[in-house]
Amino acid sequence: MGEIKMEYQHGGDIYTNRVTMDYSANINPLGLPEGVKKALLQAVDDCSCYPDSRCGKLRTELGSFHGFSKEHIICGNGAADLIFQIVQVKRPGRALLIAPSFLEYQQALETVFAEIVWYDLMEADGFHLSVKPLIEWLKLSGQGIEMMFLCNPNNPTGFALEKEEMKELLDFCGEKGIFCVVDECFNEFLDDPEAYSVLDVISSGGYDHVFVLKAFTKIYAMAGLRLGYGISAAEQTIEAMNRIRQPWSVSSLAQAAGEAALGETQYVKETRRLIICEREYLKQNLRDLGFLVFDSMANYLFFKDTRKKAQDEEKLLYRELLDRQVLIRSCSNYRGLNHTYYRICIRQRRENDAFLAVLKSILTKGE
Repeated sequence: MGEIKMEYQHGGDIYTNRVTMDYSANINPLGLPEGVKKALLQAVDDCSCYPDSRCGKLRTELGSFHGFSKEHIICGNGAADLIFQIVQVKRPGRALLIAPSFLEYQQALETVFAEIVWYDLMEADGFHLSVKPLIEWLKLSGQGIEMMFLCNPNNPTGFALEKEEMKELLDFCGEKGIFCVVDECFNEFLDDPEAYSVLDVISSGGYDHVFVLKAFTKIYAMAGLRLGYGISAAEQTIEAMNRIRQPWSVSSLAQAAGEAALGETQYVKETRRLIICEREYLKQNLRDLGFLVFDSMANYLFFKDTRKKAQDEEKLLYRELLDRQVLIRSCSNYRGLNHTYYRICIRQRRENDAFLAVLKSILTKGE
């Protein structure tokens, strides 16, 4: 029998493509922090032992870092692991998803045969989510919805809602019995993360219906180690997830890396300075090249190829770049988007200039 071919659904597919420049995965361009590298080397000798299945030390340090008890925190094999866990625990009959947004939410909900209701964002609005219209829509059309996923900042658009708007939505969902999963995996890349995170909102009490997703994957460039975590004010939610999770899903290496990463505060500050500068640099250059660039606030840019021939030829820009060994994220498999939409990460200036040079050579050749 031949190998079963499965289309890669995400960025970072450097394994089936010949790539010298990967702009498809939204990883910190500074790379793995030095302190994390040292911790990994020191933890190698512990690999002959089982890891702590409860991630006790890491959860304690995460609790101190975020101001929560460790009983309110659960660790997983990346944020995706926890997305599937929370869905298995809650098993909603009907769930609301915003589109476009992260693909894993739909995949997780399909494992419990949930009916998925869609709230589609519009290009005319810059694919921005507005809370008041969403609440009005829920009042009219949201009967029976038991769960909602909210990606903040959203992936792939990069737009984020401030915590005051998020609180308004979470309060409404609490009144209506809607369990909310708030995905903040890209929050740390925002210019002012605290202005957008709901962690201090849920710590004030009355938010047992909220589960917040975080990850070391992106901000600490630890994608290969697979380490995510979730925070909920409801201990019973965490306990239920612990009952159904795999006992050793987080390796000893990942736990050691996570503990070390929490001390890398200067690294995170440097990251934000870099992202702020390079995001605007890439935005302006892409616009100057004729692309429609949306107003991302994160460490990636969402844009549209407006060339006439791009409308007619499937994933034209993706193929043109891949021919030059440059990989970008086609957004054609997101609901509501077609093959003219793309997402690229933000890297350091030298890399960004090299990427822009390739883009310019493609566009010049096409004139």
